[in-house]
Amino acid sequence: MATSLTMAARRAATFTRFPASQATSFIQRRCLAGSADHHGPPKVNCWKEPMNPAQWKEEHFVIVSLSGWGLLFFGGYKLFTGGKKNKEENLVQASQ
Repeated sequence: MATSLTMAARRAATFTRFPASQATSFIQRRCLAGSADHHGPPKVNCWKEPMNPAQWKEEHFVIVSLSGWGLLFFGGYKLFTGGKKNKEENLVQASQ
């Protein structure tokens, strides 16, 4: 709390030192001019580079990784619970 008040006081003191015409130059503006610049190699679909997840688009990586985790958990569940029991065997054993 004290640090936020101190920071606010410093900002206010900075703005009072300069005339109003120069104070507007201190306001940070986010012009979206740099959003179209690509940083690094372009991302591709997961089926074009299946063995290189670093090249995949983020959405494809999320879908593939969540699907993999789902299959892993479901497979573990089926493995440890014994899988699906055959009902015919249970009926034959019950009638004897």
